[in-house]
Amino acid sequence: MSWLMNPRGDPPAAAATTDEEPKVADPSIPGRMVSAKKANQPFLAYKQYKNKQEADHNAWVERMKERDEKIARGEKVGPAERDPTEEVEIGLGGVLKFLLMLVIFVVLAGKFFTGSFLWEYDGKWVQLKTYIPHDGSDPHKPLYLAIDHDVYDVSANRRTYGPGGSYHHMAGVDAARSFATGCFATHRTHDIRGLNEREMQGLNHWKEFFANHKSYTLVGKVVHPPIDPSSPIPEHCNPLKREPQEEAVKPNTATQPTGASDHQEL
Repeated sequence: MSWLMNPRGDPPAAAATTDEEPKVADPSIPGRMVSAKKANQPFLAYKQYKNKQEADHNAWVERMKERDEKIARGEKVGPAERDPTEEVEIGLGGVLKFLLMLVIFVVLAGKFFTGSFLWEYDGKWVQLKTYIPHDGSDPHKPLYLAIDHDVYDVSANRRTYGPGGSYHHMAGVDAARSFATGCFATHRTHDIRGLNEREMQGLNHWKEFFANHKSYTLVGKVVHPPIDPSSPIPEHCNPLKREPQEEAVKPNTATQPTGASDHQEL
């Protein structure tokens, strides 16, 4: 609705300028002068950068010509100088280094913000058992056993821990409770709540046995999800021991070996 302000249709007045405003050569159009105001500074600065790059390149070309002339005369020269204006390619090594730094940054950020290097992700892709069977079902892969978070490679004794072996129930899982109670089939769990003193001694004996065994190698630790304290404690496989913990200490009532004195070579 500009006709309300200009009913005669006169051309708009030119923008007011002051003769005091500095002018510089237009970097894009030769012979033209433009204002040196802040809005034009990025374009002017880029032109200055390009001019400097061109001057540096021309100087390098001259130095290379002088070097070639010295070589032609048989004079000794130093190593060839790289063109200072040449763009440096990152290359495969640079890309791999960047990716490595990015991964380190992400995992450290996860530890800082969530307390977990994997940002509390606990899916199957971060579980070792997803990739390596531990129970001896594949004879070409290692046989693992865990006891109270410690993971051992017991591949040297597949006869005992492999399929059909007397202790196969312990393979591929942290069955710390079964080592303490002797309930090999029903206590295949790392839950050691409610164990009495004798059972704890038996568990510690087994832990020392694996730690000091010449053929079993400690390969790492397993991190279990927290046990719900309100969940029931696993019942003992021996009915005579299914009593409150303070009344459960009865000598020689177990039907299966539970402690160091009953330990047989695996």
